[in-house]
Amino acid sequence: MSSPSPRWQSRSGPSLSPHAARSDASPAVIPFPGDRATPLTAAVTAAQGWLLDRQHADGHWCGELEGDSILQSETYLLLAYLGRERGGLGTRLADSLRRDQQPHGGWALYPGGPVEVSSSVKAYLCLKLAGDPADADHMVRARHAILDAGGAERVNSFTRYYLALLGLIDYSQCPAVPPELMLLPKWAPFNIYEMSAWSRTILVPLSVLWAYQPQRDLPDKFKIDELFLGRPDRLPVCVPPETDAADPWRAVFSGVDTAIKQIEALGLKPFRPAALKKAEEWMLTRFADSDGLGAIFPPIIWSVVALKCRGYAEDSPEVKSQLDELESLALGGDGEKTRLQPCRSPVWDTAISLLALRRSGFAADSSEVRRGVRWLLEREIRTRGDWGVRDRSTEPSGWCFEYQNKFYPDVDDTAMVLMALLKTLPGDTRRRWEAELRLGEEGATVLASSGVDPRHAAADVDRIAKATAATGRGMRWLLAMQSKDGGWGAFDADNTRELFTKVPFADHNAMIDPSTADLTARMLELFGMAGLARGYRPLVRAEVFVRKSQEADGAWLGRWGVNYIYGTWQALTGLAAIGAGPRDEAVRKGADWLAGYQQDDGGWGETPATYDDPSLRGMGATTASQTAWATMGLVAAGRGRGEAVRAGADFLLQRQTAAGTWDEEEFTGTGFPRVFYLRYHLYRHYFPLMALGDVARHV
Repeated sequence: MSSPSPRWQSRSGPSLSPHAARSDASPAVIPFPGDRATPLTAAVTAAQGWLLDRQHADGHWCGELEGDSILQSETYLLLAYLGRERGGLGTRLADSLRRDQQPHGGWALYPGGPVEVSSSVKAYLCLKLAGDPADADHMVRARHAILDAGGAERVNSFTRYYLALLGLIDYSQCPAVPPELMLLPKWAPFNIYEMSAWSRTILVPLSVLWAYQPQRDLPDKFKIDELFLGRPDRLPVCVPPETDAADPWRAVFSGVDTAIKQIEALGLKPFRPAALKKAEEWMLTRFADSDGLGAIFPPIIWSVVALKCRGYAEDSPEVKSQLDELESLALGGDGEKTRLQPCRSPVWDTAISLLALRRSGFAADSSEVRRGVRWLLEREIRTRGDWGVRDRSTEPSGWCFEYQNKFYPDVDDTAMVLMALLKTLPGDTRRRWEAELRLGEEGATVLASSGVDPRHAAADVDRIAKATAATGRGMRWLLAMQSKDGGWGAFDADNTRELFTKVPFADHNAMIDPSTADLTARMLELFGMAGLARGYRPLVRAEVFVRKSQEADGAWLGRWGVNYIYGTWQALTGLAAIGAGPRDEAVRKGADWLAGYQQDDGGWGETPATYDDPSLRGMGATTASQTAWATMGLVAAGRGRGEAVRAGADFLLQRQTAAGTWDEEEFTGTGFPRVFYLRYHLYRHYFPLMALGDVARHV
């Protein structure tokens, strides 16, 4: 790679934001090189100001979370089922779908991506329902793109259910989701708590849908037979992944699916009423203190349909609450593109924003940081959620991703919150805290919450004590969530029932929640920051898991961010936090991999296509967020003074806008590999700020 010469001493600094110029803003305090007016200092100060200007009055941050067109199309199809697709929101959603159409004629999972059949079929159907004539140019291009990609025969299970809901195919062409699953005991291999939390919240309302099989009959002019290569009534039940088509378990579960349908056709459903009642109660229970069922888009959609199946009126409090939650995910006013968020990300954004501010030198005792900490502390979940079905002994704790989702705290958010809290505790408390951290033989962590220095102000004593106690609870909860393989999944421990991935419904690629290297490495980072010794048994097991997950070329897969750049950054950061140095073979290979994929402009970029084709790893348009990840990974690997880091920082400096932020249109977040990707609108900002703060401490 030919890197541009660093311009830290020659580039004019960006204009400071109004917040950065205010007298109550805390100055950067990290030891920047040379004169404090260097471009690096100015860039950090401006970025801090931009971020602080977007803090809500109560202390939290929440950036937009952008997904692909299915959020618009599936909302439109729900409105169509309710008979409300014309006018108002429906009209705006149809306009958004027209804007989202890609140059190839179809719709994609991310900007610039290939035709995705399910997304394209749903978008085409929505536009047809909106009145777009089938012979219009954009509809013809869409039809050709769909047929060239294999036709509507290739749609996934979720899309089939939408087609069945609107009478375009028969429910027999959808995979069976019998509600009797609700009655299986917790020791049964296929009980609902053995599948991932997100699949669980989708499957339960969908099982009600399967039982009732509601339909809105559409006029013939809205049918989409033209999208099929063959006859729609001969649509196969499921289309397995090409790499998995010969798996014998696929054939077994296909037979089970057929048997279920034959048994139901005979009317042999003695447990159906009890199962439906339990499914209904399960959903209603999880509406409480939640931004909708599971606080994510798909369960909210299906819960509306499921409740209507159970006799709830559209204006009932139960249905209305879910419709209101769905409406709260909509963005875009007059003249803007209307889009739906898959959920909201306030806890995640707030924790990372606080980390970015602290790692770039912003004072821990500033009013802005105090407000952010107080907001996070108020959102600790102290009740037992789904994770507690198999763990009745661990004290409830943890944080969720959204504003409210009390049944589903997750490992990643909890770890990020705890790191933010640790970064805001004063030094004397941190030292006492680390000294009082006792490691039991069974892996229990005991954290003393007393002994706060009385010289702190009364308000500080209370804040510090609460943060310290919450950190202890959160760490104990995280340790209880460690899986037997030494790693961590997102929502449950040992959620690894591989057979779930073979059922016909599993084509959304997310039926289980196994341990991943990036999450496990984040636990190493957290516990290393907390002062736990490298020889501590849970960390030893976690370190082994991370090391085993490294690929032959030195990279790590990124499950929750795109992709190998994300995974390698997090793995290097985690290993460094527990003492692995630059000469460690895994660290050296990972750092070499990152350095080897730096591009000529000094940045890094990687496309989501790498999940389908790993040979593309490390390749893609350079972005601010991915450049920040790679830069931080190299700093963690002991290369903070190297040319690659200097060039990466120079990339960020050159591309910072006059407002103090960075532009980024690419999707660098991963919802479900090969299925759903995300653009976190704050990734382009707080990760570069964090990276520049790290660089400033090492130049």
